[in-house]
Amino acid sequence: MASKDVEDRVERLIEANAASLLGFFMRRTTNPEDAADLFSETLLVTWRRAKSLPGNDDEARLWLFGVARRVVSTQRRGQQRRDALHDRLRSQLAASADQPDPDHVDVIAALSKLETLDQEIIRLVHWDGFTQAETAKLLDLPEGTVRSRHHRARQRLRAQLEGFTAAR
Repeated sequence: MASKDVEDRVERLIEANAASLLGFFMRRTTNPEDAADLFSETLLVTWRRAKSLPGNDDEARLWLFGVARRVVSTQRRGQQRRDALHDRLRSQLAASADQPDPDHVDVIAALSKLETLDQEIIRLVHWDGFTQAETAKLLDLPEGTVRSRHHRARQRLRAQLEGFTAAR
């Protein structure tokens, strides 16, 4: 079958089954946006695999709904993995947040007094382990700007922390 013929056939198949497909997804999700996403993903797979479309119209419709079922199944598995990861992270964070370190609280309070960009530079360099050059790339800033802002931010942060220590 010529490429144009395949395209025409896919368009006709989708046009004839679009409402049924959307209903198929609406009955399997709780959110209309999810149904629209599933519908779009099914169309994408259908276009990518258009040359695999069976020749018979009834078989092509079944093939299309088979694609739709696999898309729903993949979406559900992905959601289950995300939910499990979310639960694991939540329990790990809850366990580690039981006893806040007083020094950590002071650092966060002192950091909050800095400008937003300076806070991010400090976090990227000291908490996330990026070099100043990498931080400059991440923030889309000249390296010299990051270097000088980092230096000044560390000085201001040190002064803030000394103020907290003196107040104790």
